[in-house]
Amino acid sequence: MSTTQQGTHSLAFRVMRLCKPSFHVEPPFRLDPADLFVGEDIFDDPLAAANLPPLLSSQLTKSMDSSDLTYSNRFLLHHPSDAMGFSGLLLLPQSFGAIYLGETFCSYISINNNSNFEVRDIIIKAEIQTERQRILLLDTSKSPVESVRAGGRYDFIVEHDVKELGAHTLVCTALYNDNDGERKYLPQFFKFVVANPLSVRTKETTYLEACIENHTKSNLYMDQVEFEPAPHWSATVLKADELHPVDNSSTGGREIFKPPILIRSGGGIHNYLYQLKLASPDSAQMKVEGTNILGKLQITWRTNLGEPGRLQTQQILGTPISCKEIELQILEIPSLINLDKSFLVHLNLTNHTDRELGPFDVRLSQNSAHEEKNVMINGLQTIVLPQVEAFGSTDFHLSLIATKLGVQRISGITVSDTKEKKTYDPLPDVEIFVESD
Repeated sequence: MSTTQQGTHSLAFRVMRLCKPSFHVEPPFRLDPADLFVGEDIFDDPLAAANLPPLLSSQLTKSMDSSDLTYSNRFLLHHPSDAMGFSGLLLLPQSFGAIYLGETFCSYISINNNSNFEVRDIIIKAEIQTERQRILLLDTSKSPVESVRAGGRYDFIVEHDVKELGAHTLVCTALYNDNDGERKYLPQFFKFVVANPLSVRTKETTYLEACIENHTKSNLYMDQVEFEPAPHWSATVLKADELHPVDNSSTGGREIFKPPILIRSGGGIHNYLYQLKLASPDSAQMKVEGTNILGKLQITWRTNLGEPGRLQTQQILGTPISCKEIELQILEIPSLINLDKSFLVHLNLTNHTDRELGPFDVRLSQNSAHEEKNVMINGLQTIVLPQVEAFGSTDFHLSLIATKLGVQRISGITVSDTKEKKTYDPLPDVEIFVESD
């Protein structure tokens, strides 16, 4: 759709989008006459297999007689390639068509002189205007077009890599001298909308699943769908047909050649699965700071006739990581625990901050004044741990004793920082089974 300002102008812009042609298909598809009379199993009989082809060929020869004006053979299959319905011709674009994010917009622009006299000193500008910016595609200010004769035209081609969604306007302007020497200004606007060719949905736990869906009206062949992890992550793509996963964190793991993956038009879907790991122990600091950026996807594709497209997603955010200063976890519990006999629990205390913390007190807290604890500390009720360096950890053992048979819970193991007078959340309850001697 084009719009222009009111007034009489000698010049006018004409715009045609340049894109690959499509195959011209002639429906309906043609058929083999043998399929109308016999089934596929007819050729299982040697006698029929020998006599049927000559019979059909003689019938076809009669039907192809040029004197036959009934055109009874117009649906017959004369060559195996006729079954596809391709005429061997290519069809030029019949409309402006849909434009998708990541494609290259290419346009053939012609400025026509519709008057009966010559126009001179033409300065032409072409630019793309979006909601965010204006991008200059052509400017002849430094070398104006000398003249365009009556009935003549001046043609040029512009290209633009589409990187924004929504409304776009191709703005074409001409500043020229008319026949009477008057300097005239012609602006003309061509509007189009850029749609999203793909929808990318992700699910993240310890893995990242990317679901790529084709929203276009043509098949897309994925040349590349790569996940570029954030600096503190490494990513490995997992494939069902490979024994060894491909490491995406470095270019050394990329294949030299891999066949494209077809995602069919009108809602075709393909899923990609990536395993995420922290790149190094230093990445623990990023967890404390609450950084939850995982990375972004780089997607490149081609259409049926090889037209390229490229799309980069925004940064993919994972589940927000809680900022724990310290982490207490149980490493080992004895498999056999007897009633009224002490047992050792192996624990680990980790400092996730960039400063030294501690010393610490470890004890069993009482959740309720009326709640009876069946697993208690054996000996001193408070254990003192020394300071833990930045991003360091320390192992220790806690001596416990169970006073009741059956399934019991170790609950309320709590750590306090005696220097900062801070008590951290208790360790989640752990179930044990207590046996008699």
